[in-house]
Amino acid sequence: MKISIITIAYNSEETIEDTIISVINQTYKNIEYIIIDGGSTDHTLAIIEKYKDKIHTVISAPDKGIYDAMNKGVAIASGDLIGILNSDDFYANNDVIDNVAKNIGDNDSIYADLVYVDRENTDKTIRYWKSGAYKENSFLKGWMPPHPTFFLRKKLYDKFGSYNLALKSAADYELMLRMIHKEKISIAYFPEVITKMRVGGQSNASLENRLKANKEDRMAWEINNLSPKFYSLYLKPLRKVSQFIRKNEQ
Repeated sequence: MKISIITIAYNSEETIEDTIISVINQTYKNIEYIIIDGGSTDHTLAIIEKYKDKIHTVISAPDKGIYDAMNKGVAIASGDLIGILNSDDFYANNDVIDNVAKNIGDNDSIYADLVYVDRENTDKTIRYWKSGAYKENSFLKGWMPPHPTFFLRKKLYDKFGSYNLALKSAADYELMLRMIHKEKISIAYFPEVITKMRVGGQSNASLENRLKANKEDRMAWEINNLSPKFYSLYLKPLRKVSQFIRKNEQ
């Protein structure tokens, strides 16, 4: 099975090398690595150039944001399975993709656990996102899988569409809501940390951004003609509290 990994980058000189190394060092051999850069003006492209013989496709051009860049990557990906790894993130070990391939079985998708780490000291865990096994209607209880651990078969993108550009910070949530909750694709859970994400996500940077994100979460349901429970979108951010409590459980 060919697995496509798509990295989205823009002025990511401080972190992208960790991302690239974590992909090219994977033990799984049949990986197509794609980097979509938004027209970086720092040293991001020079760093990418160092590893050009290990990267299948690099596109650098202005885009309409991260989800537009993801859509560009999905459109050109030729793998059977697609994963998204942004330039702030990196895989937890060299066997991640091998474990994904071994554990997806006949399912349409697979997800796992994620840890948020300190931007400077990536050995320091800030939050531990233990996803847990999916149960039908889990989205109604504020659940979602961590997007950087989510792998989806290419044929499902072709069938149900990619990232909705009407959303600026919740298009990943909308895509997973649409695929898992609405279209009821089959999904596997691999109960291990496979991705490390540096802290500092835009949607959580301030109360104002969190309120904007909550508004977009609601839009994600409306776009799909779905109705959450009155508590669904309040439980979603509240679930993050346990991630701080659980950070030492790895």
